[in-house]
Amino acid sequence: MGGLTVFLSIFAAITLTSQAQYLLPITKHEPTKHFYTTLDIDSAAKSPVKLLLDLGTSLTWLNCRKLKSLSLLRLVTCQSSTCKSIPGNSCDGNTCLYRQPTPLGVTPVVTTGRVVQDRATISKASLRSFTFSCAEEKHLQGLTPQVAGVLGLSPGRSPFWRQVTTAFNIIPKFALCLPSSGTGHFYIGGGKGCNKPVPMTLTPLKNIGSGNYQLSVQSIYVGGSPLTLNPSLLEGGATLSTVVPYTVLQTDIYNALARSFTQKVTKIGMFEAPGREPFTDCFDEGASTRNRRGLKNVPVIEIGLPGRAGEVKWSFHGDNTVVRVLETVICLAFIDGGKKPKESIVIGTHQLQDYMIDFDFSTTLMAFSESLLHHNTSCSTWSSRK
Repeated sequence: MGGLTVFLSIFAAITLTSQAQYLLPITKHEPTKHFYTTLDIDSAAKSPVKLLLDLGTSLTWLNCRKLKSLSLLRLVTCQSSTCKSIPGNSCDGNTCLYRQPTPLGVTPVVTTGRVVQDRATISKASLRSFTFSCAEEKHLQGLTPQVAGVLGLSPGRSPFWRQVTTAFNIIPKFALCLPSSGTGHFYIGGGKGCNKPVPMTLTPLKNIGSGNYQLSVQSIYVGGSPLTLNPSLLEGGATLSTVVPYTVLQTDIYNALARSFTQKVTKIGMFEAPGREPFTDCFDEGASTRNRRGLKNVPVIEIGLPGRAGEVKWSFHGDNTVVRVLETVICLAFIDGGKKPKESIVIGTHQLQDYMIDFDFSTTLMAFSESLLHHNTSCSTWSSRK
């Protein structure tokens, strides 16, 4: 029975538009490839704060000094059910503390801050007891100066999306549409249909108790050809990240992908060029041609995932697989993560942008669209299409 409840369908016509019950904007900081939203916090004097989106953070934390008023912040007590439900909680006397490594930096610093509550506003609705942690400014390393902290979006009982769906008694789901430019969208709860639906493919979430969004990976393809890999390399699956800019692969996976990609692009007239940090494999486009949207004439990279009737494929095209570094030079937008990384595959934001990605915890399924660019739209324009 468990399999029946997980593999409901391969395809679903899911349309999430600006009519979704709760909606926040997403903006991209191009130099870091990070994504942020703006949230109004503070009962005493409404304070819009910019927060980094992080699928791996359990509880939202921020520099509370960036709020206009601290007068109505309420401390969460150590013995409360709220404190006990937070992963990484500890106590300072009767005050609840939250501890978690920051999502950025080569050597992550552990944030420690008091857990508090205040009102937050989302789509003109009031979340009266929004729970978050006050962190010191030193913990904001790696964030751009205008950003106040991190919006926690991990699976579990304490992330922002869960607090919203619980408070307003709506289906426990949210969706992200990360923009390559302009303003994207962060939806919480259901959406209403429109007359231009984009097909979504379903696959089960794996090990949600780990605190990460993980997918089972069955295979990887380049230009339709499967990579020859030791099956053990794929056993850990793939983790989705909104703070890692480019997909990171274990060395053997990266080498197989880069070798296959190189073989195919050289056959269409490209030739190898020197690598450019942080990329290892780059190519001069030479005599190759580009299609009408300016996408590079490069092979599609696909990840094979489990579906109801067998394998389904998540396809990534030129805009999501390569980066232009010079007028005629492109680089494979994947990073060699070393021989023994903690995770064999971490899918980064360059690959995720301009896809609609929906997480539904009522079914423990993730739905992903085709690239919106292949529907002549994008994350910054699609929601307004009727």
